[in-house]
Amino acid sequence: MKKHHPKSSSRRKFLKAGFFGSASLLIPSHGLLAEDSILPNSVIPFDDSDKNWKKIRSQFILDRGVTYMNNASLGMPPSAVVKAVSSGYRSISQEPLHGKHDLQDRISSKVVPSLAKMFGVGEKNMTLTRNASEALYMQTMGVKLNPGDEVLITSQEHPAGSRPWIYRETNEKIKIRYIFIPSPLKTKQDTIDRIINEIGPQTKAISFCHVTRGGHRYPVKEICKEARKRNVLTLVDGAQAVGQFSINLNDLDCDAYSASLHKWILAPSGTGFLYLNERSHDRIRTLFEPEPTDENPGYDPPGTKDFPVRAAILDAVNFVQSIGLGRIESRCRFLSDYLKMGLNNIKGITILSGAKNELSAPGSTIFEKNGLDAIDSVKIIEDKIKTHIDEHQRDGHNAIRISTHIYNTTKQIDRLLNALELA
Repeated sequence: MKKHHPKSSSRRKFLKAGFFGSASLLIPSHGLLAEDSILPNSVIPFDDSDKNWKKIRSQFILDRGVTYMNNASLGMPPSAVVKAVSSGYRSISQEPLHGKHDLQDRISSKVVPSLAKMFGVGEKNMTLTRNASEALYMQTMGVKLNPGDEVLITSQEHPAGSRPWIYRETNEKIKIRYIFIPSPLKTKQDTIDRIINEIGPQTKAISFCHVTRGGHRYPVKEICKEARKRNVLTLVDGAQAVGQFSINLNDLDCDAYSASLHKWILAPSGTGFLYLNERSHDRIRTLFEPEPTDENPGYDPPGTKDFPVRAAILDAVNFVQSIGLGRIESRCRFLSDYLKMGLNNIKGITILSGAKNELSAPGSTIFEKNGLDAIDSVKIIEDKIKTHIDEHQRDGHNAIRISTHIYNTTKQIDRLLNALELA
């Protein structure tokens, strides 16, 4: 029989009391924790080195020994966001009526305005969604089209961006035309020309990514400008773009923009938004409101929302804004460049990410290794070094995708490179 150690027992009691004691301080009955996510200046890094990002890394609660490099799939919220979600659920459990009203007020008075400000647009043009997929469905199904009308979509769209169009093609007899975009991209102008030159008399809309699943960055502003000259709607999938670099939707001047917030912005899982340009309301209808008005355009899906999760978006926005998107972009680019330098030294590896910054996202890197199946590599790397990565078996590639964020380190990348060399 195992002996009971009195010190161990005391330690367990202390830890238990300490955990729940601190939790009660961190999660007040009806408190909202946005102030916890605004980082003090002493924490903000002043260059891209690992040393200066150590205090930022301490804001995350990832299990010791695990490395996460799959942010393009699902981001890892900082502890302030985790606490905010917990606080929200506690509030509607302890006092459901007032807890719900407090969260609703926070969402309407703080979350939506903060997102609108972050992306340079008016509040009434932003609608919260569960993710980019839901927003893409709403923007796609809302476009007013007649049988025979044509929509252009590119060959690198995520299934969530193409499937709603396929549904409409099947059921409404519209026409989809696919535009081949090479991977990696050749030049900005090549991408613009491939899309714009395909516009015909029946073309009513273009649907395309801001950043593709593989991390290729499209020249959105230029595409939108040329499409607008031809009276063609531009519908953008921004799931992989928001949070990696600054985006001003007013400057891009697209007609619709769909985004997930649970990737690079590090918001809770199941958060996103749909932006609709005011000038496009007469061409992109609401699916929910029978009598929309300018004051109530009716794009918000009805029903009870996941209020604690949506309210915590503010904490994620405050977190990344207090660091600064410029610093985040620079740090992500630093880590990706470091990874690419190491990959260049491994025999049999071909890097597929764009060589120029204007053609690639800061944090996503894709590459192939001779003899290594990309899907198999995910489990191999996890088993070898407890590191989570992803595959990119599409666009004609058998590629591995590494998406590094601000909390990753060059040491973690070195460990990954060593594992890849031996795989």
